[in-house]
Amino acid sequence: MLNHIIAWSLKNRILVLLAAVLMMLYGGYRLRQMPVDVFPELNRPTVTILTEAPGLAPEEVEVLVTRPIEYLLNGATAVQRVRSASGIGLSVVWVEFEWGTDIYRDRQIVGEKLQLVRERLPEGVNPVMAPISSIMGEIMLVGLRSTADLKTPEERISKAMELRTLGEFTIRNRLLAVEGVSQVTVMGGVLKQYQIITSPEKLAAQNVTLKELVEASEKTNVIAGGGIMVRKAKESLIRISGQSLTLKDIENTVVVPRDPRPVLIKDVALVRFGGPLQRGDGSLQVREGKKVSGGPAVIMTVQKQPDVNTLVLSPKIEEVLEQLQRDLPSDVLIETRIFKQADFIQVAVDNVIEAVRDGTIWVIVVLFIFLWNVRTSAITLTAIPLSLLLTSLVFAYFGISINTMTLGGLAVAIGELVDDSIVDIENIYRRLKENRHKPRPDNPLKVVF
Repeated sequence: MLNHIIAWSLKNRILVLLAAVLMMLYGGYRLRQMPVDVFPELNRPTVTILTEAPGLAPEEVEVLVTRPIEYLLNGATAVQRVRSASGIGLSVVWVEFEWGTDIYRDRQIVGEKLQLVRERLPEGVNPVMAPISSIMGEIMLVGLRSTADLKTPEERISKAMELRTLGEFTIRNRLLAVEGVSQVTVMGGVLKQYQIITSPEKLAAQNVTLKELVEASEKTNVIAGGGIMVRKAKESLIRISGQSLTLKDIENTVVVPRDPRPVLIKDVALVRFGGPLQRGDGSLQVREGKKVSGGPAVIMTVQKQPDVNTLVLSPKIEEVLEQLQRDLPSDVLIETRIFKQADFIQVAVDNVIEAVRDGTIWVIVVLFIFLWNVRTSAITLTAIPLSLLLTSLVFAYFGISINTMTLGGLAVAIGELVDDSIVDIENIYRRLKENRHKPRPDNPLKVVF
């Protein structure tokens, strides 16, 4: 069969040359569109279920939340394995499906099962599916820090609240709008809360129960519809807005109506801005020349969607962060130098490019010095880019990404490819040279064949 291919190629040289040029152009086009990652997808398609159960210990989370979810998902269509982890107030369940299944269909199967399991879980516990992300999806860490000179604990807490609010509701929402970003997780800082702090003594002094205070607090932020008022040919929408947007609004909320003066929240409790009990924090160390500075900071992890090119997505994220930096207060800085997966990928790509470049140069040098012929060197050089671009078409057909493993294989294959090209071209060149010195030279195409 190989003999027939070689004979047909020699007979249709122009057609083969045109096909090679077209394949190189198409291969270059597909190469630019291929996803670039650190490693290929090494896990089966997996759906992650997160369930918050505030106040429950790990043992209670395991029995009341995790096990009902596991029992219902075991044996579902195409499910291969179900794993879980139970912590303080949190359950995480990983559902692994068969290789090659569609992740969106897998999520639909899990979603249908979760509709059934909600009836078996404690009241107020609601399992949700985590966003779709790649196994190596954490492509960037972004830090948010303050350069202000904060001297008192109150100033530090206030600034930590400001940073967390900016990270949670401004930067995070803007990054999620970037195409290709799957999830942004915010850590550190102080999550701002409206806190109502009371004591048994304050409640007893006003003859108010804790239940009455809780009910009044819940009613401080209520919006309801009041129907429609019709006057002649005009309709007016009636709105009942009970939102409390300031601490003063909450303080002046009535707990118990009495004569001559009702009991307000400020009479039985302290209303303030505060943060939840911290179970962790974030910090950042920055080197500027020889000076190293650091301190508390808000850290955001950016995860990408599967099959998204990291080298294309990272510049988009950095551009958005630059735009956000211009709108932030002057003493708040966004740091993007913590971790960028794109740097690691770029180094791997540069290593392969360097191997291809060095191999090409040595092929030129060796062939030109030992054969002293420009045409042989040029013919050999076409084998390297043509083979690499044809490989990109094979990758695209089988859905293989460009990553450190495939790039490493290409770097090794270049050596074999160059060796094969040199041996073939040198042998053909030598046979043609010998043929020219024969009394009756054969057809050159026959010698090549």
